[in-house]
Amino acid sequence: MNKRNIAIIAHVDHGKTTLVDKLLQMSGTFRDNEEIVNCVMDSNDIERERGITILAKTTAIDYKGVRINILDTPGHADFGGEVERIMNMVDGVLLVVDAYEGTMPQTRFVLKKALEAGVTPIVVVNKVDKDSARPKEVVDEVIDLFIELGASLEQLEFPVIYASALAGTSSLDPDLSTQKETMNPILDAVIDHIPEPKVSEEGSLQFQPALLDYNDYVGRMGIGLVKRGTMKVNSMVSCVRLDGSIKQFRIQKIFGYLGLQKLEINEAHAGDIVAIAGLPDISVGETVCEIGKEEALPRLRIDEPTLQMTFGVNTSPFSGKEGKLITARKIEERLMKETERDVSLKVRQLDSESWIVSGRGELHLSILIENMRRENYELQVSKPQIITKEIDGKLCEPFEDVQIDVPEEYVGNVIEMLGTRGGNMENMENREKQVRLNYTIPSRGLIGFMTDFMTLTKGYGIINHTFKEYAPMISNAVGQRKNGVLVSMENGKATAYALGGLEDRGIMFIEPGTEVYEGMIVGEANQDKDLAVNVVKGKNLTNTRSAGKDHTVVLKRPREMSLEVCLDYINDDELVEVTPLNYRLRKKILNSVERKKFDMKKNS
Repeated sequence: MNKRNIAIIAHVDHGKTTLVDKLLQMSGTFRDNEEIVNCVMDSNDIERERGITILAKTTAIDYKGVRINILDTPGHADFGGEVERIMNMVDGVLLVVDAYEGTMPQTRFVLKKALEAGVTPIVVVNKVDKDSARPKEVVDEVIDLFIELGASLEQLEFPVIYASALAGTSSLDPDLSTQKETMNPILDAVIDHIPEPKVSEEGSLQFQPALLDYNDYVGRMGIGLVKRGTMKVNSMVSCVRLDGSIKQFRIQKIFGYLGLQKLEINEAHAGDIVAIAGLPDISVGETVCEIGKEEALPRLRIDEPTLQMTFGVNTSPFSGKEGKLITARKIEERLMKETERDVSLKVRQLDSESWIVSGRGELHLSILIENMRRENYELQVSKPQIITKEIDGKLCEPFEDVQIDVPEEYVGNVIEMLGTRGGNMENMENREKQVRLNYTIPSRGLIGFMTDFMTLTKGYGIINHTFKEYAPMISNAVGQRKNGVLVSMENGKATAYALGGLEDRGIMFIEPGTEVYEGMIVGEANQDKDLAVNVVKGKNLTNTRSAGKDHTVVLKRPREMSLEVCLDYINDDELVEVTPLNYRLRKKILNSVERKKFDMKKNS
């Protein structure tokens, strides 16, 4: 059967996954009785809730006698390592660009990876039915970006399709009246413009996993492209390991893809994208060959982690009250299981009850924590820290490209805030009362930035960032919170009376009836040092009636703290306690007297 292998790439929220939905639906790949939900490719609950793709997904459709294998890639920079490796499996990309927003930081990031790999691009201008759409200007922006990224003349000859993935319409003309309820223009462009896989049916087997998957029945699986030859279930093969050694194993299962199904197949041919099981520790970039004909393919680059956190057993007084999986053994098993499928994650034991977990960014690590919480784990995590490297004798830290879009009235404050966090402005442009700022900033300058940024811009600011490079470390201290916190000095239930008396001291994170313990952070102080407070104090009752009327205490709403906000918020001497029911902020040292002694010793 004729084949085409393509990846769909785009900035976050430009409509990749919705487009794949519509391609699957309109190509007749679903059975009549198959239930179809929106964002079918985002199978994980968190992916559905946040509207982002976290892990690359594989699917395939049959159209006009051609099998089109499609990889839906993550748009977020934290998962960019997957995008890069996927480019080794495909011959073309559909670059999806929002008809209003145009080219964004991640558009640049994913397109750069595609052009470096030499794949053939097709541009899909999505959301053309939006009132604010400006498809012609967006195509000009895309051409400028291609030129800026050094695209070849062949790559610049890309076809453009105008579409609304949500409405399921497309056409080859920017005029909205030409839109028809079909996705055929996109599928036709794939068949006409994307070359067949550059593979060879003849010769000995070569297969290289570019992604990992895992299930409890067959264990770890390698997903990749069969570059040469044929692979059969139950056959003995060799794996050329990353260190050059050779390991023989039997292929237990081969899985192919069609629509939403992962199908067990007996053999795979050159050009097929499949998953294989049989080698428990198969790794990205290794090569599976015939025995005696070992020939390794070039290694794939795996993005190094830039951020690390300490995960530990929950040591708070509430340990074990809300979660079922609380022991060091259970937490370690779960972390090790995650490394089976996520090649960018590194786990190293710190002591018997804590581990250093390194990842590509805050989102990468917070999604792991959120998944564990939903699976009934209890744990405590530290503030994210950057991973430094020594390059040519100099201590270097990761830097990021940041693009910010804000209304004009907030620009001055945003520029001032970025300046204090070590940011360096690269460009600034005005567009219809909106200002776009481009900065280079150390990664640690972005830790804790999101909360302040959203408060400062009243939620109107949009920020996107991607890893740029490791560069010499800058000296100024960035990323620490300026305000102190209100710390509970007692155990018990918070009372409205006590909280009412503390409102002029700062902003509360809890409400009456919340269970607290000594050392738990209950609010933000309105000064730069921590305050120990009593939030469980009740009103003294006497048998003498007061002269004034008793007024009901009316409290301000407490500040809502999501997991990302908590991780951003804490300082180095604090932890986030994560349970299936709650996130709590706490001091590492819970006892007030011991904490005071420690602080005095540290400052002396």
